[in-house]
Amino acid sequence: MDAFWSGVDLHLEPDAADGRRAGLERALRDAVRDGRLAPGDRLPATRRLAAELGISRGTAKAAYDQLVAEGYLTARQGSGTRVASLPAVDAPTPETAARARVPRFDLRPGSPDVGTFPAAAWLRALRRAIATAPSRAYDYGDPRGRIELRTALSGYLGRARGVIAPPERIVVTSGYVQGLSLLTRVLEGGTVAMEDPGLPFHREVVRRGGGRVVPALVDERGVVVEDLADASAVVVTPAHQYPTGVTLHPQRRRALTDWARARGGLIVEDDYDGEFRYDRQPVGALQGMAPGHVAYLGTASKTLGPALRLGWMVLPPDLVGAVADAKLHSDHHTESLGQLALAELIDSHAYDRHVRACRLRYRRRRDQLLDRLGARRRVRGIAAGLHALVEVRDEAEVLARAAEEGLAVGHLGEHWHTPGVAGRPQGLVVGYGTPRERVYPQALDVLGKVLELGH
Repeated sequence: MDAFWSGVDLHLEPDAADGRRAGLERALRDAVRDGRLAPGDRLPATRRLAAELGISRGTAKAAYDQLVAEGYLTARQGSGTRVASLPAVDAPTPETAARARVPRFDLRPGSPDVGTFPAAAWLRALRRAIATAPSRAYDYGDPRGRIELRTALSGYLGRARGVIAPPERIVVTSGYVQGLSLLTRVLEGGTVAMEDPGLPFHREVVRRGGGRVVPALVDERGVVVEDLADASAVVVTPAHQYPTGVTLHPQRRRALTDWARARGGLIVEDDYDGEFRYDRQPVGALQGMAPGHVAYLGTASKTLGPALRLGWMVLPPDLVGAVADAKLHSDHHTESLGQLALAELIDSHAYDRHVRACRLRYRRRRDQLLDRLGARRRVRGIAAGLHALVEVRDEAEVLARAAEEGLAVGHLGEHWHTPGVAGRPQGLVVGYGTPRERVYPQALDVLGKVLELGH
């Protein structure tokens, strides 16, 4: 039964099996417990409640009195009957558990400084996009994505990353994970080589898509191509390997593309932070060397923010149709208004301006990290990206000290395909994108303290 209380609809289902009063008590008690009635909410007068529920006023008053006695409600002269504030239960909700895990200082890799999101520029782009969008933009669309964004990306990726990207070979996705999942599905599983060390979550994406994952060792020159002999595809991060920060050596780039041509294999290029290079011009995408054998994947997650859920794939011609069909049967198409806004942001060059500003900001942060640690520790992977690898002798000891100080960092040990193997390099994977500007120096001070204690 629906009751209309103070302008708010609340669905109540009093069970009359145990009597009207007991049924009403149980319905109100459940509404308080599950949050449909929040602390401080005012309940209707007993006369009104009785009229709406078709019960006597005495029954309604008795139910209120019982719940006041149990502590679920409070009743004060002049303020009516309200929901009481209940004490916290022992078992935390997912939300409270997540809040409890938030560290004082967060230097984990993987995210940009979301406080730099260009809200004003995005709002202007969105307004212009909506003002000029045809009515069909609000209908179901091409599973490959809006032509406006695919055209804008074609020009941007060509000039900024050296990608050969005709609009008809671009498929817009809701992010890198969806792109990787779609490719795995289209390849019908198969053996997929993935960098070792590398991101465990991406390995799980491939496994859940039916792929058989095998490790491909990464050394100081990048992925070891000899490890790919039995694979039908390989996933690589050539511009700035995650997590070691190594850039794929030119000889390895040639060997990798030679492997793809000789075997008919597919290279999946994850260009997750390719725009952020600090000491020289960005290394061009691998895709430009073998566009018929490389599926290039990029996103706006590191440049703008993960919340947008906008990514793209530039595919070899023979994969476009199959991937578009898989996309169609996955979610039909990525939402259109965000695509139109991003296209406008790129075409107006506001996207380039934002990336340049971020590049300068992150370079300053990289330099601060080196100033703080470079004289005491070997810091690798510093030429690009939003993270660096700080070598340590004992990850477990340093991580324990970091936890005591409320500092969260990544570590190399969690990225190996087979954890716990003795003799492997150890290190902290330090992200300098996540913290806000004012907190970052404090986070570095704590990191320095933890490393000195653990020396």
